[in-house]
Amino acid sequence: MRLKRVLIALVSLVVLAGIAVGVVTGTFGGWARSGLEATGLYSDGGASSLVPGGLGASASASTVSPTPSGAGPSAPAAPILKPVLAAATPAAKPSAAAVTKLINGVDRKGVGDAFSGTVIDVGTGAVLYQHKATTGFIPASTMKLLTTTAALSLIGPDHRFTTKVVAPTSGSIVLVGGGDPYFASKSGNGKASVPALAKRTAAALKKKGVRTVSLGYDASLFTGPAWNPTWPSFYADQVSKVSALSVDEGRVTGFSPGPRVPDPPAAAAKAFAAALKKQGIAVTKTSKTKAPSGAALVASVDSLPAERIVELLLMASDNDAAEVMFRQAAIAAKQPASFDGGRKAVHDRLVKLGILDSSVRIVDGSGLSRNTRVPADSMAKALRVASEENHPELRGVITGLPVAGVEGSLRIRFFDPKASAGRGLVRAKTGTLSKVHSLAGVVRAPDGSMLAYAFIVNNPKNEWNSIVWLDRVTASLVRCGCRG
Repeated sequence: MRLKRVLIALVSLVVLAGIAVGVVTGTFGGWARSGLEATGLYSDGGASSLVPGGLGASASASTVSPTPSGAGPSAPAAPILKPVLAAATPAAKPSAAAVTKLINGVDRKGVGDAFSGTVIDVGTGAVLYQHKATTGFIPASTMKLLTTTAALSLIGPDHRFTTKVVAPTSGSIVLVGGGDPYFASKSGNGKASVPALAKRTAAALKKKGVRTVSLGYDASLFTGPAWNPTWPSFYADQVSKVSALSVDEGRVTGFSPGPRVPDPPAAAAKAFAAALKKQGIAVTKTSKTKAPSGAALVASVDSLPAERIVELLLMASDNDAAEVMFRQAAIAAKQPASFDGGRKAVHDRLVKLGILDSSVRIVDGSGLSRNTRVPADSMAKALRVASEENHPELRGVITGLPVAGVEGSLRIRFFDPKASAGRGLVRAKTGTLSKVHSLAGVVRAPDGSMLAYAFIVNNPKNEWNSIVWLDRVTASLVRCGCRG
């Protein structure tokens, strides 16, 4: 036991050392991450640090193994560490007055009255704080919470999207996009890839004695405009033209923000043709086409599960993947796979889940449009529903939330001294546009209360102050004696 205590103490020192070094040098992600991994606060790749079974399940810690009746005392078991966000239970009944007092005590300098805010007790559903809670505000990327909630509800967490090659005639093949947002130019990380599909395709063709083909490409799964008319042209480094067939999300360098290819399906076909050449298959020409129904399947690759896609999407605030999942939600709802179909599919599913407020106006899936309007109430409701035991299909919405000061879009947040309590404990989705800043997520208060919250700031007097306020106000919930 003395050795275990020493190890636990060392882990704690690693975490504290990482935080201290990060504050001074910005290297917190490198130093602190290993310590956070050891404590269960962080896991590489954005995987869940929540206890399996969901936030609604009860959790307990035990240090002694149970002793069968009539048996002698058993040896002490290793301590079971509590998860960063332990289970929420209906028994926890926080006080609205206590939460409101805590939030109102955070200086609103530069923010004033220009925000929509809600805090909900996950265990009971009780509203603990409201400020313009049902008034629609521009949400920016927190819109992705509603998109992914609806998409997982419609599609299911285990569903995979298939990219395939079919052969309409001998010597002719067609690359058919299945709407995999993470179809990649290189193999690895479990993603479907161009090399893997080319290798399978080449093997199947060679088996039939075929070594020269013409290549068509079919991205017809999605319909309607590929660019939302409410997006300004200068967003071209933030999001690609939406397509059911693209490689590396249509990004030239693989990173975002950054340059995008002008025609994602054509670029995907070009990459596939090059990969086929490496496998000994010559491609005589490449052209846009539509694969005839009933064409023989040559080869295929499947995407990551939808739940994992959602986790990656939320962790990085991925506009491209969000727009693809918006259209996949439309397909699952039997709507056209367009912006209009996505709007209807997400709207109707949120109504069914009891999430939608009347002020919600959905324009896209990523939140890039300034025409979208969402109140904080809908955001917090979505997080509460995703946390419930009876909605395990939505768990990816919670596990995909970045941890403050550690990973994803929150890696460089919560370093203000008055917000530092939130590092490693707050989980949230960010939202940022000009004059728009938002934060929505979940946090476990020290008194056992599990809270879902959302704050959306529009047109603040000072944008930097609004970001600091969001960090401070959510970090304040970490210190909440909410039952007081």
